[in-house]
Amino acid sequence: MTKLDTLRLRVRDVAAQKRFYCDVLGMSDQGDGRVGYCAEETALLFTEAEAPYTPQATDLYWKIALSVPNIELACAQLQARGVYVTGPQQFRDVGYLAKLTDPEGFVIELIDHWFEGDRPDLEFDESRLGGGPHLSLVTLRAGDITAIEPDILSWGMTPLSVQPVEPFGFTLYFYAFTTEQPPNPDLTGVENRTWTYQRPYTVLEIQHVSAVKTESLPEVGAAGYGGLIFGSAGAPIHSERLMITAY
Repeated sequence: MTKLDTLRLRVRDVAAQKRFYCDVLGMSDQGDGRVGYCAEETALLFTEAEAPYTPQATDLYWKIALSVPNIELACAQLQARGVYVTGPQQFRDVGYLAKLTDPEGFVIELIDHWFEGDRPDLEFDESRLGGGPHLSLVTLRAGDITAIEPDILSWGMTPLSVQPVEPFGFTLYFYAFTTEQPPNPDLTGVENRTWTYQRPYTVLEIQHVSAVKTESLPEVGAAGYGGLIFGSAGAPIHSERLMITAY
């Protein structure tokens, strides 16, 4: 099945980035220079850049998200390793979240499998980050969802959730290469949200910000988003606007 195979990020220090993602976040070497958690999820490929990463609110690339069964455990583990992470907070009816940045300034979001207070009484493998992390989301930003969604659907991706966040001026759209259907056919249904974060594969999240007229890309030679590669055995996949290609 087609999947989100590799996220390329241009960085100043490739070796230091790999150490952080493996030693601190618990990823492992996937071969070919990539690091990740497992074959079903997106792996990260760091390539060298000449100038540092300078994120902007209009950037095409926003973040990755790691979903965990116990976000309090994840935050405590990161703090014990000397990493600054925000305390977990329930953000509206979107998710129970915390945030950190990697050594080069790329945002990493932690998302609990459940909303605050809803977690069942389960045992967790406390040797793993948050009891067992997975790279659940790769998030891109778009100013016009109607311009890109037809392509996304034509690739065979299934819509999983739509999350309006009106007071903050954006709406979140989630898509995945899967035959699974969300529990509520109304994609705005709140129950679809934590269900999406619990999927054992990486989901493409699009933050639709109508105020963004043109998505910005890194300057030539600068660190930043280098593109997203899909593994596909089907029809060719390509989006110049989203910097997505398939092999």
